[in-house]
Amino acid sequence: MAKWGKGDPRWIVEERADATNVNNWHWTERDATNWSSDKLKELLLAVRVENEDGSCEVTEVSKVEGEASINNRKGKLIFFYEWNLKMTWTGTATSGIKYKGNVEITNLSDENDMDDLDIAVSLGKDEPETALTALMKKEGVKKIRETMGMYMDALRTEFTQGMILPTINDLSKDAGAQASPKVDKAQPASGNAASKTSAGVKIPTCKFSLKDHFPAPPEEIYRVFVTQELVQGFTHSAAVVDAEKGGKFKLLEGNVTGEFLELVPEQKIGMKWRFKTWPTEHYANITIHFVDQSGETELKVDCKGVPVNEEDRTKDGWKRYYFDGIKQTFGYGARLY
Repeated sequence: MAKWGKGDPRWIVEERADATNVNNWHWTERDATNWSSDKLKELLLAVRVENEDGSCEVTEVSKVEGEASINNRKGKLIFFYEWNLKMTWTGTATSGIKYKGNVEITNLSDENDMDDLDIAVSLGKDEPETALTALMKKEGVKKIRETMGMYMDALRTEFTQGMILPTINDLSKDAGAQASPKVDKAQPASGNAASKTSAGVKIPTCKFSLKDHFPAPPEEIYRVFVTQELVQGFTHSAAVVDAEKGGKFKLLEGNVTGEFLELVPEQKIGMKWRFKTWPTEHYANITIHFVDQSGETELKVDCKGVPVNEEDRTKDGWKRYYFDGIKQTFGYGARLY
């Protein structure tokens, strides 16, 4: 079996930065200042508006002063950010004449709503009056406000991956009360061991079984596979898990997708499972058995319909990204059978 973090790059996702806080509720903080500074510049330099008078665009971000951080406390993320921004806008009239001006934002912070954001637009000193100033004050401000919203969305999604590492026992209290987002129901739904490619060629398949042991009762290990937050924890990436019969799942940045066929709490999960690079609409049938062994769990995974040329990679992926991922994330040790 390949070492953790090595092996087929198509299985690999970014590892969690705060691994020292695995399976507990300690306060953790991540400094987002440098990332935010770069992100704000990137987003603002893409701002451009135009009308019949010409066009305006942000051509320089001259000041990005402030700070940002994200804290994780008991599985909840708390955002702190405060920024003062100054940028230069350049306008080009339909006649070809160019104008310059400034934009300032002095109150971008977690305490203010987007609608309360102060965005001051001015024409540069000694610049002649132009209708482009009105364009920038109306459409430009609107675009910049949207851009600041994009920054906050990115802060909450891109930068926070891997920060929420909830414990299994505490998440179980409300896991059933929260509805998981559903994957697009239009995804391919058919597939089995004898499925065919669109060209009508039968795919040679194989079957195999994997076993592992976890020092925790079946109800705990079962929840790991059906609770979206826990799946995100051990895969270290965003995931969608609709844990009901016919519900879809998507994990490892969309590299793994499928559908739940059977859910027997604490005992068995049946699913259609496929890797992104497999032939279109081809799924393997996978059954996970949770066997109680005096308060511990023997996990048995039966895989049928895996393309023959994908057998080794699929085995390695399940061992590393499911078994080892769960053990390292939730502190179950490494007792492998």
